[in-house]
Order: sequence, then structure tokens, then C-alpha cells
Amino acid sequence: MTATAPATTAKTPQGLFSRQYASATAVFATVMFLTGLAALAVVPTLPTAAQDLDGVALFPLVAGCFVAASLLGGVLGGHWADRSGAHRPLAAGMVLAVATLVVSAASTSVWQLAAGRFVDGVAGGMIAVAVNAAIGQAYPERLQPRALALMSACWIIPSLVGPPLAGLVAEWWSWRAVFYGLAALTALPALAVVALLHGRFRPAAPEPSKDAAPRPALLFAVAVSVGAALGQYGASGWDTRHLLFAAVGLALLAVFATRLLPSGTVRAARGLPATVLLRGLSSGVFFTLEALVPLMLVTDRDVAPVVTGLAFTGAAVAWAASSWVQGRLPERTPRHRLVVIGALIQVAAVVVATAGSAPGAHPAVAASSMVVAAVGMGLLAPSLTVLSLSHAPAGRQGYASSAMQTTQNLGQILVLGVASAVFHAFPALGPDDAAGYGAAFALLLVPGVLAVLLAPRSGNVPGTGRDDRDGCRT
Repeated sequence: MTATAPATTAKTPQGLFSRQYASATAVFATVMFLTGLAALAVVPTLPTAAQDLDGVALFPLVAGCFVAASLLGGVLGGHWADRSGAHRPLAAGMVLAVATLVVSAASTSVWQLAAGRFVDGVAGGMIAVAVNAAIGQAYPERLQPRALALMSACWIIPSLVGPPLAGLVAEWWSWRAVFYGLAALTALPALAVVALLHGRFRPAAPEPSKDAAPRPALLFAVAVSVGAALGQYGASGWDTRHLLFAAVGLALLAVFATRLLPSGTVRAARGLPATVLLRGLSSGVFFTLEALVPLMLVTDRDVAPVVTGLAFTGAAVAWAASSWVQGRLPERTPRHRLVVIGALIQVAAVVVATAGSAPGAHPAVAASSMVVAAVGMGLLAPSLTVLSLSHAPAGRQGYASSAMQTTQNLGQILVLGVASAVFHAFPALGPDDAAGYGAAFALLLVPGVLAVLLAPRSGNVPGTGRDDRDGCRT
């Protein structure tokens, strides 16, 4: 009689740092730490750099071209990841990011600085999309929320030490030393990441899907990036020339932006289109608060810059903490419900900011709105990413990630632009007049409430049990 084989023992679920996933986790954590350090340290030095290069009038372009270029980088990275795996655009983005730090540091004019920031935006967009696509390719769905939470946590230390350290270096030495120092600091770790990506760890490129439509022409991505840059330049003034640039930029966005997004995004079709739209709405609310609240605290309330810095730090920690919470929830927790909760918290943050803009309100009220909004983003941003990867057709995680990156940047540009226009519409706005800020903050209730109402549409599509595979148009 043949002995009966013992029952197979159930395998212990593998974690992020198990032997199977340790190399992937190390790569992603290192990438996010380095990109976070560079991003958060460079931004505070840009006003000093623009002033030193006699280009203060072009500062909106210098500050905004990174976001505009990341639209192009996101599309490039997403399509590259779908064709040959996420490791290639991730490695290329890391090398390009280090190179652009040197280009910016050597700037002899504000235009060279803007060009360096533009190319850095391309690299940043490639990295952001490639990381999300790689997470979708490297981890099972149950580990993806925890991996995304870890990515958020990797920004905590850079947010604590990056801005103040860069400010001290720029004040005591030179803004160029910040760029050169970051290039030297990140060069060796970046090369190590590249070697690991091309060695032990390679997220496998999925087999091309038969139902995948042709990819969007590169022209569309270039047009959207140029349109975003022109719109930001146009926002730097109110004369005829600036208004003309703004009009051309908006026209380019209106014509070409939807061609980079899933079909049905504008009408919030259930599944991937709604998920992509929600990323734009929520990002617009959060980043507009992050831009206007510090401006109000410094110009209208005479708050010390260190206090504003603490608000940024608190927001970064709050985002990471709430992201960690969503990553530890039971696997059966419906992701779209976390999106609803996160959107409701964002609406509460808008209400707090509006109340904080009232005359006589303590500055801490407005500052706390950034922290509250970050809690909401920590819940909904990773949840939207997980949903987008789930809704993506087979072999199209890169496309879904690039669409999310596109709407994030478009939401940031458009919502902030409209809020800024409302702010500037109030004539004779003096240092003690908070009406413009209050109106700009109140305007954010529109995308905030809209996100709450549309959040349930990011869940599963009825009749499919999983996703909307016909909602992906390229």
C-alpha cells in the first residue's frame, strides 16, 4: 500500500522584506528616498537662484516647468514600462535626474536653470510612473498597499532634513552648492540602483495584451507639456503677452490632454476612468492648499518661515502615517470606501483653511489645514493607485500609471491656476485683507465635493467583477 503524501502545509504569506521581495523593496525604497531628498531640497533654493540669475520675473516658469515636463516624462515612462518592463525607465530616470542637477548647478542664465528643471521634470515623471508600474509588476495585489505606504514613508526623513539643510547651505555658501552637493550625494546610490535593476531585480515586462489599443503619439505628450508650461508662464503676468501665452496653453491642454487619458475620464466612467479623474481632483485640492496656505501665512500673517516649514513637515508626516494605516487594513477592505473617506477629510481641510483665512483667526488654524489634507491624501492616493493597477488591462500597468500621473499634474496646474485667478480677482488686496484667500479656498469645495460624490465610481465595474477593460483608450 502506497503511503499517503502528507497534506501540503499552507505557505506563510511573503512580506515586503521576505527573500522573494527584498531586492525589489530595497530598490524602490532607495529610489523614493533619493528622489524625495532631491525634490524637497531643491525647491526652497529656486527663488535665490532666480534672483542671482536676474530672472525673478520668470520664476513662475522656473518653478512650474518641472510639473509641466513630468507630464511628458510620465507618458514616456509608462509606455516604456509596458514595452520592456519598468526597470528600464526607472534606471534611465535615475541617471537623468543626477545629470540635470549638474546642469542646473552650472546655470549661467535663468533660461538654463529652467531647462534643467524641465529635464528634471521629465526624469521625475519617468521615475514616478515606473515605480508604480514596477510595484504592479513585482508584488501581488495584497502587498501593493503596503509597498505604496513604504514609498510614502521614504519621504519622511527628506522632508525633515532636506529643506532646512538646503536653506542653510544656500545662505552660508551658495545655491549652486545645493545642486552640486545633491548630485554628488545621489550619484553613487543612483548607480547602485541602476546596477541592481539590470542585475538581480527586474520586474518582468508583461506579455502585450491583444486588446491593447495603439499607444498615444509622442506629439500628444509634448503638446500637453508645452501647454502646461505656457499656461504657467502666462500666469506670471496680466499684460497682453502673458494672457496670449495662457490662452495658447489652455487651448493645447483642451485639445490634447484627453488623448492621453482613458476614454470616459471626463464623464467619470466607472473603473479606470473615474479613478484617473479622482487623482486629478484630489491632487488639485491638496497642492493648491500647499501653495496658498504658506503664501497667506507669510504675506498676510507675517508668520516666520520656520513655522511654515513645520507645517510642511507635519503634512509629510501625516501623509506617511495615514498611508501606513491604509496599508495595514484588512485585505477585504473596499478600496473605494477609503477614497470616499479621504475625499471627505480633504473637504474638511478646505473648510478649516477657509475659516483660517478669516481676519483674527490664529495662523495655526490655516496651517493645520495642510496636515488635515495630508491625512486625506495618505488614505486616498495609495488606494487610487491600487485601484488603477487593478483596473488596468493586462500588460498596461504602465499606461494606467502614466494616466494617473498626467491627471495629478493637470489637476495641480488647473485647480491652482483657477484658484490663483480668483485670488487675484480681488482688487486692492492689501496685507490685511484676506478676502482673496478666503474666496480661493472656498473654491476648492467644488473639486473636493465632486471627488466625494464620484469616489464610489472608482470601485469594481458591474458585470465584470473586476475592471473596465474597454475603458482604456490610447
